[in-house]
Amino acid sequence: MWRLKVADGGNDPYIYSTNNFVGRQTWEFDPDCGTPEERAEVEAARENFWKNRYQVKPNSDLLWRMQFLREKNFKQIIPQVKIGDGEEITYEIAKTAMRRGAHFFLALQASDGHWPAESAGSLYFLPPLVMCLYITGHLDDIFPGEYSKEILRYLYCHQNEDGGWGLHIEGHSIMFCTTLSYICMRILGKGPDGGRDNACTRARKWIRDRGGATSIPSWGKTWLSIFGLFDWLGTNPMPPEFWLFPSFLPVHPAKMWCFCRLVYMPMSYLYGKRFVGPITPLVLELREELFLQPYNEINWMKVRHLCAKEDLYYPHPLIQDLMWDSLYICTEPLLTRWPFNKLRQKALEVTMKHIHYEDENSRYITIGCVEKVLCMLSCWVEDPNGDYFKKHLARIPDYIWVAEDGIKMQGSTSQEWDTGFALQALLACNMTDEIGPTLKKGHEFLKESQVKDNPSGDFKSMYRHISKGSWTFADPDQGWEVSDCTAECLKCCLLFSIMPPEIVGIKMEPERIFDSINIILSLQSKNGGLSAWEPASSSKWLELLNPTEIFENLVVEHEYVECTASAIQALVLFKKLYPEHRKNEIDDFIANAVRFIEEIQMPDGSWYGNWGVCFIYGSWFALGGLAAAGKTYNNCLAIRKAVEFLLNSQFNDGGWGESYISCPAKKYTPLEGHRSNLVHTAWALMGLLYSGQAERDPTPLHRAAKLLINSQMEDGDFPQQEITGVYLKNCMLHYATFRNTFPLWALAEYINGCHSHVIQSSMGEKLG
Repeated sequence: MWRLKVADGGNDPYIYSTNNFVGRQTWEFDPDCGTPEERAEVEAARENFWKNRYQVKPNSDLLWRMQFLREKNFKQIIPQVKIGDGEEITYEIAKTAMRRGAHFFLALQASDGHWPAESAGSLYFLPPLVMCLYITGHLDDIFPGEYSKEILRYLYCHQNEDGGWGLHIEGHSIMFCTTLSYICMRILGKGPDGGRDNACTRARKWIRDRGGATSIPSWGKTWLSIFGLFDWLGTNPMPPEFWLFPSFLPVHPAKMWCFCRLVYMPMSYLYGKRFVGPITPLVLELREELFLQPYNEINWMKVRHLCAKEDLYYPHPLIQDLMWDSLYICTEPLLTRWPFNKLRQKALEVTMKHIHYEDENSRYITIGCVEKVLCMLSCWVEDPNGDYFKKHLARIPDYIWVAEDGIKMQGSTSQEWDTGFALQALLACNMTDEIGPTLKKGHEFLKESQVKDNPSGDFKSMYRHISKGSWTFADPDQGWEVSDCTAECLKCCLLFSIMPPEIVGIKMEPERIFDSINIILSLQSKNGGLSAWEPASSSKWLELLNPTEIFENLVVEHEYVECTASAIQALVLFKKLYPEHRKNEIDDFIANAVRFIEEIQMPDGSWYGNWGVCFIYGSWFALGGLAAAGKTYNNCLAIRKAVEFLLNSQFNDGGWGESYISCPAKKYTPLEGHRSNLVHTAWALMGLLYSGQAERDPTPLHRAAKLLINSQMEDGDFPQQEITGVYLKNCMLHYATFRNTFPLWALAEYINGCHSHVIQSSMGEKLG
């Protein structure tokens, strides 16, 4: 059976940590683990997912939940409650449902204080890792039998009915992910007509029916070139000389969004090397299977700009294609010939210097999974037997997640993001007397997880921002500061600082809190908005140079309503506890941030959500930020418009449900059939509570709370529904804890907002 290990560094000499691996979560397969009954339970979960894979595409993340619930001997002892037609929600019923959800959620906390969970869903994450390990000869070492079996399970589970794979698990089939998934199945030993339900045959037909793999988008062209299934002549240039550009130029690495910079850094190294993996019999077979014409007859120059219509989300403007053509025709032939090839060699050395710097400062986790695989392969190309590559191998387990739908690669783990929300939900429950030990462990986890230092050395010359005092999305070993992660975790630490230390532990030192404030203040732009990772100081016109076809807003950092609103809430709470610290700066920050939120509101009253689906998510954040800053329904037009949007989009059953299509379309789109989603319902309910809806008309709140209560499962869990996370407008992420965190949090806030008179009366009786 598979087992989740927590805060375990193992015995690998090539792995190291900044905090003794607190927050690390890795999986191992133990063939001797588990009783026959436990194994049968896992198999039943797998079969249930398979049977329902087209109805609910995100998994319920059951394997580790089963493990934790067994280990803690969890039994739900609080009776289930339901509300019938025409019945009112009493304080006792709402509190019972909340307590049931809280006690279930407590059992899912790991020993080091965090809440583990899957953070995946994109279908282009895993195949490049398999391809890289095949090229380097380490596939069987890293992914022995049971791993390969579960990787194949994941591919089978998320193959669409038409035979292809989407950009993410709920998406329509595209050439990029279908081609990579097909190659992955073939690498793992499936023949051209093999795989469950004829998976390979159906995938190959999908590819060939659309003209073959020559129309794969640019990232796919890069990976096929690396694997020996495309000629580098068929890709747009990615010259490593870019890393030699002087900083005064309008186009420079320092001006790029960190993810874009760190993807194209190793890509440019591999391109500059024109690296091609070993041409094995499998590669030769794939050359025949993936293309309509003979491989050696393909005109590579003519296919450079091809992109399948299914993949094309962000068409390249003409000016960009002209730029690529100029580089392709004029510049590249020079840089590959003497004496200019000396410059190429220098550029490759500088590029590799940057790769090593980023690897070391992230403990070889890197900023994300796309970068991880490319940097790992670059290190192998530089030195197949070197320590750099071995350190990369040691950190592959950090990205692997196992659930009932198989093994997948996570984009980035989300321990600190999930835990920051989980703790706020539990704190809102006002159950300190029941859940003190859980809060204390969570508090200790946050203190252990704060980044203690800036990146090493002259980090500004390596295009890095300060990180001391921040929290990351993942864990501190990864090292990348994120503004809203910092704000959400800081809110928790500030709340813990005013609670009894004998219950929640010693409060965080003021100096460390001040470091967090410094991070937040440093990321505000002139327009008042807050960026996520680094200051958004680059010109937005650089997005015209977006080299991908499948993502938007990739090239430079932007400001986001979620980051801005989180920061407002954290700073308002901080001001109450430390009123004189950088007072004027914080006051100006909040005023400018409020102005930014008001200015970017959509005409229908909503806000576009950049990291969650979508307008409901953005509106929840915005309303929370505006309310924290003192804005009300009566004095703020933006709040009144947002309330109108939320009330108008509530369904007949009291819930809300928004399709992921809202994200790429950038227009509010309800779920088909007006199905309610409990996470969306929780966000909307909390947004309305922030607006003061309980004082105006609590009826919509009662209806939403009724749906949440009646949807709760027998053990206190909530059912998994549609996907709820997003990035870069067009790709979705599955956050598996959201179905617990947000319904629980919303019920707690509902009780606090709609039944406050009962709470106050109860407190009075206790004090009396």
